[in-house]
Amino acid sequence: MDRKFVVTEEQAGRRLDLVLTALLSPMTRSHVQKLIEGGAVTIKASFLNAADKPVRGNRKLQEGEQIFVAVPEPEQAEILAEDIPLDILYEDEDVIVVNKPKGMVVHPAAGHSSGTLVNALMYHCRENLSGINGVLRPGIVHRIDRDTTGVLIACKNDMAHNWLAAQLKEHSVTRRYRAIVQGVLKSDEGQIDAPIARDPKERKRMKAGVPGGRRAVTHYRVLQRFQNSSYIECVLETGRTHQIRVHMASIGHPLLGDTVYGSSKNPYQLEGQALHAMVLGFRHPKSGDYMEFTAPLPAYFEALLRRLAR
Repeated sequence: MDRKFVVTEEQAGRRLDLVLTALLSPMTRSHVQKLIEGGAVTIKASFLNAADKPVRGNRKLQEGEQIFVAVPEPEQAEILAEDIPLDILYEDEDVIVVNKPKGMVVHPAAGHSSGTLVNALMYHCRENLSGINGVLRPGIVHRIDRDTTGVLIACKNDMAHNWLAAQLKEHSVTRRYRAIVQGVLKSDEGQIDAPIARDPKERKRMKAGVPGGRRAVTHYRVLQRFQNSSYIECVLETGRTHQIRVHMASIGHPLLGDTVYGSSKNPYQLEGQALHAMVLGFRHPKSGDYMEFTAPLPAYFEALLRRLAR
């Protein structure tokens, strides 16, 4: 698939690889650099009729230049069903609600082609999963991070998928999380209303307050204070990537164990952030009845709370 871009005044003077990473989001910078190194990117000056020779990633762009990118078509991956145990909270012919463990990726991606929730769902549900999100994400209408535990719903048909997607879009799905953050929060409760977008400097991270970002709202309430940390409940009004992690870090209270948005030091030897999707509520796609499911705190989380309370 060929893509064409014209360098704007704002982009002039910037590196080719950085500009293309922003233009081809969510493609990573390393992927963009591989395209450049492989000769898939050429530049034609506004006053020339033929494309230049392949260029380097550190090339500084000039206003009016035309960038041509030959983006290869994605390979059709074959996702294998795997007999992986599932902690099922509820299941019927339309939906399945599971309690996802820490360390499990929701759907296959680079570096995670097996052992994911999708692999497990494909074995358990056989052919009964919605196909709206494509071959890599059958049944997946929303997701939580690999190291976040808790309630997640998958859809068994497209009708259910569309119904749940509409509820997510109108913010009528109940999503309550439990988290432990660094530092002692002064206010008993608060709201963070700050747009979230991909960090322009570090493409694997998200960032709050980025101009042009998507609106994101998180409500939090302090459940317990410790000497140097706080146990909180977070309610999502929106559902952006890494929303709770990004929002709490933006006010100076990153999650314990979150080495991406917090400190690289991990004094409690946690495997990822202390975050648990505890409650999920939605209207059933057929009956329209409101249903709510709770996943108990995982053992590591309860152990951490006891340790902090000493």
